[in-house]
Amino acid sequence: MSRFWWVLAALVVGLVVAYLVWTAGRVARLHARAELAARALEAHLLRRAAAAAVLAERRYGVELYAAARIALDAEPDEREAAENDLTRQLRAVDLDPGDPDCEAVIGASRRLALARQVHTDLVRDARSARGRPLVRVLRMGRRRPWPRYFDIDDPTLTVPADVPAN
Repeated sequence: MSRFWWVLAALVVGLVVAYLVWTAGRVARLHARAELAARALEAHLLRRAAAAAVLAERRYGVELYAAARIALDAEPDEREAAENDLTRQLRAVDLDPGDPDCEAVIGASRRLALARQVHTDLVRDARSARGRPLVRVLRMGRRRPWPRYFDIDDPTLTVPADVPAN
């Protein structure tokens, strides 16, 4: 074999190895970003539940307070149902954007909706990268569990049309 073919073979092998290393790094980065997004989502869920508990203590009573406390104390496998119940309770009350407590809940709900969207996008990307045939065959994501979606109702709260939102 001539020297040219050895150099060409080494170049091809080098490119394949570089692609595999890049792909493994991408899968790891996407998993890490999905985990960070899950932590951020958890923090926003806690902020909204805490703001709802404060609001319920001051204005709206027992049912909203109970839903907020359940959401705060929920285990990971019960979290989606508790958050959906809290969202339903918050939609059942008339929130005044002029009230600082209501404004805190409305703002927390908006930030939660954004955090949920970011989390969903990153989980989708991580699952897509991990589902590729080459990644599955070489088991590049085997050290981490599959990222999970957090499926809840849209937490954005509507503000009455006659009251301007801040």
